[in-house]
Amino acid sequence: MAQSNNSIKKILTVAFALCIVCSVIVSTAAVALRPMQQLNQELDRKTNILRVANLYERGMDVEAAFREITPRVVNLATGQYSDRHDPETFDGFESRRDPAASRTLSGARDPAGLSRVENYATVYLVGDTDNPDQIILPIRGQGLWGLMRGFLAVEGDGNTIVGITYFEHSETPGLGAEVNNPRWQAQWEGKQVFDGEGELTPAIRVAKGSGSGDHEVDGLAGATLTANGVNNMLQFWLSPEGFGEYLAKFRSGVDQEDAQDADVELEAEGA
Repeated sequence: MAQSNNSIKKILTVAFALCIVCSVIVSTAAVALRPMQQLNQELDRKTNILRVANLYERGMDVEAAFREITPRVVNLATGQYSDRHDPETFDGFESRRDPAASRTLSGARDPAGLSRVENYATVYLVGDTDNPDQIILPIRGQGLWGLMRGFLAVEGDGNTIVGITYFEHSETPGLGAEVNNPRWQAQWEGKQVFDGEGELTPAIRVAKGSGSGDHEVDGLAGATLTANGVNNMLQFWLSPEGFGEYLAKFRSGVDQEDAQDADVELEAEGA
C-alpha cells in the first residue's frame, strides 16, 4: 500500500534531501565567491588607508592611488624595520594567533583588552620611505560591544595626527558608532600624540567637554565606554608596547634604514 504524502518517513526524506541540496548550493557559492570576497576586502583595506590619510576621493582609482603608499613591516619590540616578512602579504592581525609570533599581555600592559599581540606589524608610508609625509598605523582594541579595528595616520614627524578611521566595530548606532562620523574624526587633525621631546607615553586622549587642547578630542555623547575604548587602544598602540619605539625614531631623526640593518643583525643573532 502506497505511503501517504503526509507520512513521517516521506516528510523526513524530503526535508533531508532539501537540506543536502541547499548545503551543496551554499558551499559551492561560498567557494566560487571567495576570490571576489578577498578582492573586495583588500580594496576596502586600501580605501580605508587612503581615507585616513585624506587621500581618498569618490570615484578614484584606488589601486592606482595606493601605489604611492609603501607597506613596511616593523618589529614592535625594537621599532625597527624588518625583512623577515613580506609587507605585501604579511598579516600581523592573523599572526597574533601563533604563540611563536606573538606575546601574551595582561594587567596594566593590556589597556586595550587584546590578550595577545603580534611581534611584527605592517605600517604604511606615504611619499618618500626615508622621509615620509605620513605614517599610517593599524590600531585595535575593545569597545563597548566588541573589537574595534582601524587606522591612525600621523605626519612624518611621528607626532602630529592626520586622521583616524575605523573599518570594523560593533558599537551602538547613533552613539558609539559615531567614531565613523566625519565631523568627529575631523577633530583629530593636527592634534599631538606626545607632549614633550623624548616622551614615550602618549598624551592624546578623548574626553567629554574637551577638544580645545593640543592633546584632546571631544568625547562621544552618550558613548563613554566607546570613548574609553578609543583612549585605551591609543594608549597601547602609541606606547612602547606598540608603535611607541618606532615613532620615537621619527621624532628624534634616527635614520630608519640604519635601524633596519640593526634589526636584521638582531634577528640573525636570535635565529
